[in-house]
Formats: sequence, C-alpha cells, structure tokens
Amino acid sequence: MKVSSFYPVILTDQVDSTAAFYVKHFGFEKVFDGEWYVSLKMSGADQPFELAVLDAAHPTIPDAYRKKTSGLILNFEVEDVDTEYERLIQKAKLPLELDIRSEDFGQRHFITADPNGILIDVITVIPPTGEFSSQYVEESWK
Repeated sequence: MKVSSFYPVILTDQVDSTAAFYVKHFGFEKVFDGEWYVSLKMSGADQPFELAVLDAAHPTIPDAYRKKTSGLILNFEVEDVDTEYERLIQKAKLPLELDIRSEDFGQRHFITADPNGILIDVITVIPPTGEFSSQYVEESWK
C-alpha cells in the first residue's frame, strides 16, 4: 500500500472549540472548515502533520460509532519539553494530568488534555537508562 497521508480524526460534539485549541496551543492551521469537519495542518517539518476534527453525530460516521473519541493519547515530541511545560501548563493553564518527569525508558514528558479529555503527551526523547537501552531497535535518543 502506498499511503499519501495519515492522520487522526477526533470525533467530538465541540468541533469549533477543539479546532481552536489545537490552533492556539499547538501551532496547527485550518486548511478546511466545514463547521462539521475541520482539517488542520502543522507545517514546518519535513512532512507536515495533520489532524482533523469531526462532529461525532455526522452521517458519514456509521450509526454505531457516532460517539466522542476516548482512550486516545496524542504524542507531541518536541526539542525542549521544559519550555513547553512552562508555556502550556504554567502560562496557558492547560490541565495537568501528569506532572513533568523523566522516565527510565527514555522520555522526559508531561501530559495535558484537550477540551474533549483526549490526552496530550508532550515529550522530549532522552537517553534511556539501564535495561531499557537494549530494548531499542535503533538509538533514536541520539
């Protein structure tokens, strides 16, 4: 299969406020706004990152699945998680679901949430310690 794009779609009853959240706090731009569906793109990387927000009650969703997204974590890997912690938690006052900490498996991170309760894990990759370093297929922390 040759894939030309891949992105998550958040099903919600708060399309506008969810899209505005990702624009304001995570640097996405609207590329389509149909009220019931908003397509977002974050440019500036080798590959642009995309995210979509869709009204969970829209008829394009099969009846049995017309409910808000849950059980999802969006990971944002950044250069300096401490700077993002200050910007998003201390200054913007986003909800803090897991305080900033360094993990032995090779992450320094904190977790916040969007208006739907979708978890957002903001991460800087750090060298893993001990046994965890041997579990990596490649040395991505370097």
